[in-house]
Amino acid sequence: MRIAEILNTKGSAVVTVAQDTDIRALLALLAEQNIGAAVVSPDGNEIAGIVSERDIVRALHRYGTSLLESPVARIMTTTVRTCTPDDRVDGLRGIMTEHRVRHLPVVDNGRLAGIVSIGDVVKSALSELTTEREQLVGYLQRGY
Repeated sequence: MRIAEILNTKGSAVVTVAQDTDIRALLALLAEQNIGAAVVSPDGNEIAGIVSERDIVRALHRYGTSLLESPVARIMTTTVRTCTPDDRVDGLRGIMTEHRVRHLPVVDNGRLAGIVSIGDVVKSALSELTTEREQLVGYLQRGY
């Protein structure tokens, strides 16, 4: 399965924030949208960074609650791993595991085209396994 198939199912909407958005506003946005990360972008197309719930928790532990008034740029990850719509989902599992990331922005022709979470990757793997199981059961019921 390719990333494009996941985006066709879930959609290509990506929640983005500007670098100067304060962390308190980011937290509210993550809660309202029920998501775990937002892409930091000046224009909705270019990726300046990404910030996740995990980034916020670590920074709060390090800096305390005064961090909430700080801009997202203070804690965002600037080296962002990305994928393309043509990438295979099974390859993303390895990247996400190896680099300990849960969200990968999807970039198509230099533009932000979606985002894929570890939950999306797991859901697609389960879907593939279910399809394979159904095909095998059907094959066995037909007597090979």
